[in-house]
Amino acid sequence: MRKGFLIIAAALACLSACAHVIPKDTLQQVDTELTFSALQKAPEEYKGKVVVLGGIIVGLVNKKEGTILEVYQTQMDREGRPIKLDVSGGRFLALYKGLLDSEIYRKGRRVTIAGIVQGEKVMRLGELEYHYPYLVIKDLHLWKEEQPQSYEYYPWGLWGPWWRHPWYPGYDCYGCPW
Repeated sequence: MRKGFLIIAAALACLSACAHVIPKDTLQQVDTELTFSALQKAPEEYKGKVVVLGGIIVGLVNKKEGTILEVYQTQMDREGRPIKLDVSGGRFLALYKGLLDSEIYRKGRRVTIAGIVQGEKVMRLGELEYHYPYLVIKDLHLWKEEQPQSYEYYPWGLWGPWWRHPWYPGYDCYGCPW
């Protein structure tokens, strides 16, 4: 009985932990066949389609109509978290109809955006005229900043003294991945 309860509890924990950050009702509207490369090549063809894109904020501009985020696109995991941060298919613009604080939504933060394709905007990117796919945001998720973990180095052991070793019975594992 107890073993069955533990199995069910573990399965429910996995299901809740593996959920996408974009709400289900929005995900049901998403065109899953639409890739970022196709959107970038012909954004006008996909006007009105709902897409989910993830990436890193490059810039932010507050305007009368709302806040425009410039994001470089990256791949996402099954939760919608941007991954492979040094590989990108290009950039896109996303309009949030409201105010986003530039100190919170600053350069380098990870975002996942569900938005309606509006076509494209041509803006300068350095000396180039860059064609950005342009979205209006339906749902926006700003990911928590990940703090790098420091590992103490002890010349007499990989994890430190014997009393801090993971296999020592009294070991306190704060922040460990297991």
